[in-house]
Amino acid sequence: MSSVAQVAPYSRPAVRALIVGLLATVGAFLAVLLLYLGRMAGAGVGPAEMLTGAYDPKDLIPFGMHGANPLYWLYAVVSVLYLVGAFLGPPLALIAVALVARERGALPRTTRTLLLVGAVGTALVLVARFTPPLLDMHRWWLD
Repeated sequence: MSSVAQVAPYSRPAVRALIVGLLATVGAFLAVLLLYLGRMAGAGVGPAEMLTGAYDPKDLIPFGMHGANPLYWLYAVVSVLYLVGAFLGPPLALIAVALVARERGALPRTTRTLLLVGAVGTALVLVARFTPPLLDMHRWWLD
């Protein structure tokens, strides 16, 4: 019997799903932020005018809102991830940090980095959601 431990790649599907969940919710928030800033810059208006209803985010979908339009489904996925990220992001970030702390030796460096980037990104997004300008963005998106 050998005293050398077997080194196997760490590839749990749950860890991969956790990474995807963290990065998807942060990505959806950043997509909404970019759409908000782009719509404001393109129309040449400020945050107050964005809330009047004249600059509806659903107007950004080319070819209209119907089930046959693939861009509508992209809009729907981003909307769901944006909303779910507000509630699901913090618990996912706590799980990610706990997993990195507990399995530090077993996790590959890339996995640890992605988990920590997702957790930090989620924490930053959570703080950013409660700033006054981004509360206006939230109201604009939920229209």
